[in-house]
Amino acid sequence: MTAAPDTLDAGGSTAPGAGSAPTVAGDRAGRLGYERGKRLLDLVAATLLLVLTAPLVVAVAVAIAATMGRPVLFRQVRPGRHGEPFELVKFRTMRPADPPAGVLGDRERLTGLGRWLRSTSLDELPTLWNVLRGEMSLVGPRPLLVEYLDRYTPVQARRHEVRPGITGLAQVRGRNELPFPERFRHDVWYVDHRSLGLDLRILVETVGAVLRRRGITAPGSPTAGEFVGTGQLPGQASAPEQDTATVGGGAGPDPSGHRGAPADRSTG
Repeated sequence: MTAAPDTLDAGGSTAPGAGSAPTVAGDRAGRLGYERGKRLLDLVAATLLLVLTAPLVVAVAVAIAATMGRPVLFRQVRPGRHGEPFELVKFRTMRPADPPAGVLGDRERLTGLGRWLRSTSLDELPTLWNVLRGEMSLVGPRPLLVEYLDRYTPVQARRHEVRPGITGLAQVRGRNELPFPERFRHDVWYVDHRSLGLDLRILVETVGAVLRRRGITAPGSPTAGEFVGTGQLPGQASAPEQDTATVGGGAGPDPSGHRGAPADRSTG
């Protein structure tokens, strides 16, 4: 791989003296070739994975329906390339909120099956449909929440210059164990140095990261935690998960965990 992201300065560019890497940013022909090659890779790989994992997808869907009821899919609006919203699809991992029973936060709502699905990343299998639709890529910065858009610095917001990915450089460098500023630094480095070679390297390293099952949750949180803005200190514990307004500016909270509700902050 090219120069490591930890050689970057605070502005997201390669620090003086650090190794350089070919980038698609300044070469229009190279950029177009890369984008076409990447899209072809996404289409072929996502199609093959959906076909090969079809029996597993059915089995997981049946297990979710039997243990948590319907719906089996979690749908939520997330910002894509250039911040354009799209509907992310994943397997549902949480049961509905039940205030009388004291089931309110993510820790109580995350089921045993859901915890296992997250630890194995099997909850991401339906997201391959987002890849086929061109809303996501196999590799790229993870799509976070719509309400984070106003919390980014201008440099951090550059992570939206490319399609979001199922996996990315931050995911193979620590995933949710990393504080948000460090994740964003990896994301911006990827934007500036992306190439098919780097994408393939990240995909290979993702296999190892999934097998090690590290970084599934943020420290002190059962899920990914919340980005509270640039005032968050590196390594600071994330704010507790809450059901607030519908992501994307819709109506109020929906404790059922159905479509449109911010019932699952799966950002890792």
